[in-house]
Amino acid sequence: MTTSPDASVATRRPAGDAATSHSGAGSDFAGLSRRIAAAGLLKRRPGYYTVRLGLVTGSFAAAWAAFLLLGDTWWQLAVAAFLALVFGQVALVAHDLAHGQVFRRRRHSEIGGRLFGNLGIGMSYGWWMNKHTRHHAHPNHEELDPDVAPDILVWSAEQARSSTGLARLIGGRQALLFFPLLTLEGFNLHVAGVRALRSPFMKNRLLEGALLLLHCAAYLSALFLVLSPGKAVAFLVVNQCLFGVYLGCTFAPNHKGMPTITGEQRLDFLRRQVLTSRNVRGGRFTDAMLGGLNYQIEHHLFPSMPTVHLRRARVIVRQYCAEIGVPYHETGLIRSYREALTHLHRVGEPIRRRHGA
Repeated sequence: MTTSPDASVATRRPAGDAATSHSGAGSDFAGLSRRIAAAGLLKRRPGYYTVRLGLVTGSFAAAWAAFLLLGDTWWQLAVAAFLALVFGQVALVAHDLAHGQVFRRRRHSEIGGRLFGNLGIGMSYGWWMNKHTRHHAHPNHEELDPDVAPDILVWSAEQARSSTGLARLIGGRQALLFFPLLTLEGFNLHVAGVRALRSPFMKNRLLEGALLLLHCAAYLSALFLVLSPGKAVAFLVVNQCLFGVYLGCTFAPNHKGMPTITGEQRLDFLRRQVLTSRNVRGGRFTDAMLGGLNYQIEHHLFPSMPTVHLRRARVIVRQYCAEIGVPYHETGLIRSYREALTHLHRVGEPIRRRHGA
């Protein structure tokens, strides 16, 4: 069963009506959780992650080895493009580490997350953990989810009506500008991580800052020692812009254009996660490129589930949602982008009217 992303969450069954499970005991989520556990899908997969982390680390090392071997040549732009893909895969590994999918102990996850995130690609693990934890707790909630907070883009007509500054300037054309703006996302991750070092929530800020500084120093030193200034700048721009596009294209299909929640609207856990998330159909290649996040519904319901199990969990979750009457939205990759862009264009209407466009 699927639902249109235009549907309003407010029309769904309220949390109080979901207190009784489909199985007759506990919440609806408890009934689903029992089926998932019985299928063994919550068990850790150390072998899978050993191979995956090994492949990502090997690709990272191979890219920099190729960079050193090629020397001062414009062919380095191909390395920059490949390294952008590797950076995206490193970010996806850091995501799994943050969710406790890889290691049992939190300390081991934090060490891995900072090595892959801060040192590997210059993305603050502590900043991202804070932001992503709030997103998982309140997906698509306009006041509580930082991923749909009005900034450069607006995500609802109400945000558009009250927009100011840059959001008001470009909001009417934000659908057209969405993919071009993703070229800045890689740079934004670095800036946001550094700015977060002053935030009260940031733990181990000296370690976080030192690793970010070490990444930046090593990255820029490699570029400007091996390449001429012009080629070094070109490498940096290509690498960081493509990294931002890849990362944005990985996360954009998950919630953008799906129903949002406002104010005191309340939903039980299962409906809050399912109704605001979108799955993307595809084969093993899609799974690898999107890091398993194409199974966004299952990931939000069971965030510590190993990525490799999400495909199997999808069958169980989809069937269960059909049994209890909860819409389950799934589409192809291109259609997911179309839905997100259509939503961005629609919610920008108040700004276009204001500008007389």
